[in-house]
Amino acid sequence: MYFEDFTVGDVYEHARGKTVTEMDGVLITNMVMNTAQAHFNAHSREGSAFPHVLVFGGVTISMVIGLATQDTGEHALAELGLDRIRLRAPVTHGHTLYAYTEVLDKQDADRPDAGVVRFKHWGVNQDDVLVFEGERTTLIQRAGARR
Repeated sequence: MYFEDFTVGDVYEHARGKTVTEMDGVLITNMVMNTAQAHFNAHSREGSAFPHVLVFGGVTISMVIGLATQDTGEHALAELGLDRIRLRAPVTHGHTLYAYTEVLDKQDADRPDAGVVRFKHWGVNQDDVLVFEGERTTLIQRAGARR
């Protein structure tokens, strides 16, 4: 979708979901050296409020925004901001995430071939529990403009 295709107030339920695998949770968490026990030590989780290994929040954020980009990022020229991030509920291996988006704002950019769109993204798990919400600001190409 191009800049002109977005209308403030529109809400999208994105078509795809993604089940979080152990590889998703462990590989990326290791790569960024997040060594928190909650992400790696199942024994330490026993008897806690969340008795399963928790997926690193950065993985949850990336998956939800990744699922949303099928509709909001095809003609993105630049990512300008990611704000108001909230991780609302724990995610564990085996959860399936789904993404939703609302168009919050549209503005002309300082260049003729693009405009700025601010989105609110949120993700839910397979039980429709809100796990993530945040706002993303993106420079999006106008229809007919050449990249």
